[in-house]
Amino acid sequence: MEEIQDEFLKGEIAMERITVNPKILGGKPIIRGTRIAVEFILELLASDVSEEEILQDYSHLTKEDIHSCLRYAARSCKNEIYLEFGIAS
Repeated sequence: MEEIQDEFLKGEIAMERITVNPKILGGKPIIRGTRIAVEFILELLASDVSEEEILQDYSHLTKEDIHSCLRYAARSCKNEIYLEFGIAS
């Protein structure tokens, strides 16, 4: 039970680091206090850029910021609904 509470708290803290403002990057989710989109960090990670490299290149970011992007993405996927459509004959 304690482990579940810890994960919930991490998720809540992550959501405090991610914000959306329609006036910044067209309303894309960004890391609070920056103009760095969650999408950008995810693309870097998906391109095999390490956390350490990201932190070197963007020294104002923290490891928690990167992890918050991952948690945000995970929560976003969790809420998706997939529908399968058949082809009408």
